[in-house]
Amino acid sequence: MKTGIIFDMDGTLWDSASQVAAAWSTVTVPKLGKQLTREDLYRTMGMPMDELAKALFPGYELSELLPVLEEGYQLENDYLSEHGAELYPCLEETIRKLSGTYPLYIVSNCQEGYIEAFLSYYGLEGYFEDFICFGANQKSKGENIALIIKRNQLDRGIYVGDIQADYEAALAGGAEFIHAAYGFGTVDAPVPKLHAFCELPQLLQSLHCQTAEKMVK
Repeated sequence: MKTGIIFDMDGTLWDSASQVAAAWSTVTVPKLGKQLTREDLYRTMGMPMDELAKALFPGYELSELLPVLEEGYQLENDYLSEHGAELYPCLEETIRKLSGTYPLYIVSNCQEGYIEAFLSYYGLEGYFEDFICFGANQKSKGENIALIIKRNQLDRGIYVGDIQADYEAALAGGAEFIHAAYGFGTVDAPVPKLHAFCELPQLLQSLHCQTAEKMVK
């Protein structure tokens, strides 16, 4: 059975809120009169890009925001490619360990270039077999989870995310779910929880044993 581990980005692999807010504010202050804060990003991260724009800049039509969004997302990608953000503790070591047992993937509601910035800055490209984002195809996170499962011929997909919308997307995409409880949000469901990223290999081993026991019964 081919089991793949699929990761959310923000609140699961890293915290880029401060860096993204700083990059965006160089555009939004002069053009929209709004200074973005990390708290603004915390309440909107995980949303599809169009919903995020409406939440951050109420009173503007999406058509008015598009030029600002394009510039902001490019500045964000450039900044993260050069400076990175805040990885959760032990992430690189844990990713290396996991990649020896499982194929790894990323599905995010971000723009194109964001996942690439994360992978290239930390030199993690070789550990992930595939990734997809909202910006690449305008599809929901659930649809993109299903896409990753299908095109990589996974028998079992396990999505690791930090907010309720991630849990709902995992269900919609036909994946199981692990809650990154150290991240930005809560999940109202009885799901396995991670309190630190380094716990993931042990938790996956426990889930594997539980599945094997059920199959025997």
